[in-house]
Amino acid sequence: MTTSQESRLTTALAEAAVTAGHAPSVHNTQPWRWRVLPDALELRSVADRQLAASDPDGRLLAISCGAALHHARLALTAEGWRTAVQRLPDPGDSELLARLTDLSRTAADPDAMRMVQCMRVRHTDRRPVSDESVPAEAIEAITQAVGAQGCRLQILDRDQVLDLAAAAGHADTVEAEDPELRAELAYWTSRAGEGTGLPPEVLPEQPPLTTVPGRDFGRPGSLPIGPGHDRTAVYAVLHGDEDERDSWLRAGEALSAGWLTATRLGVSVVPLSAVVEVPGTRQTLRQLLSGLAFPYLVLRLGIADPAHAGPPHTPRLTTAQVVDTSAVADGHG
Repeated sequence: MTTSQESRLTTALAEAAVTAGHAPSVHNTQPWRWRVLPDALELRSVADRQLAASDPDGRLLAISCGAALHHARLALTAEGWRTAVQRLPDPGDSELLARLTDLSRTAADPDAMRMVQCMRVRHTDRRPVSDESVPAEAIEAITQAVGAQGCRLQILDRDQVLDLAAAAGHADTVEAEDPELRAELAYWTSRAGEGTGLPPEVLPEQPPLTTVPGRDFGRPGSLPIGPGHDRTAVYAVLHGDEDERDSWLRAGEALSAGWLTATRLGVSVVPLSAVVEVPGTRQTLRQLLSGLAFPYLVLRLGIADPAHAGPPHTPRLTTAQVVDTSAVADGHG
């Protein structure tokens, strides 16, 4: 590879790492750090941004990092780079989650380009959805996008939604009674100006009147919720066959693929993680899957109310905080 080719490659890797910063993460913790190498891109977890109280096993951390991994893969594909993915490549290095390697040039991918555009507009809208139903074709497209990443999406029927509502309410009660969990939530909702966390502008000003309760963040936000409900919402469980770190990472990739597809189709997505954080309610979800699979996350799908402006995007860390370019000679970044 010539010096010019190496420069183009490291530039592409650095830009993909920056683009991956648009990925969703639990409580907007952004628990990832990228290392740009001359011929590869490494994804590492950041222990300081793990939710020690609500996510002690690192499930949600790995799912968040998996979403960033899928974003980076798409960014490289969009720019005409073919790449191989090594997940958990070093058993002796628990922070190294993935390595993108064996890069080679190919044609730029228009579909991936559209998905990269969706990354920049995707956001979490916790308001009640409108009365418009989600088209069946959109549900099918989102389900297929999830499936292409090695996971599955089970759409819940009416009775299962009621079971989910009971589980979500119970999870909220359990977490409200745990002082460590409340302190952790208070920390991540008071990070104004720090580049992470959930500012008041993205949190409802009061609990919406819905069948399935959303998370109680312990403090009211400033996002007007309007008069809507969740009657037309579709609830689904993102799940797979294993409950290991590599499967959580793939769940994040599937979340990214499904969410970006939903964004392209005008469907709002809200992840509900409290029910997987509490062991008892996580088991309830597993029973909804006939005990044959492991739940990673619950998703609410709906059409946002067009009469109300959506919430702003959550803040993001600076490039220097999440992308390490010290190993490349030309010092990108």
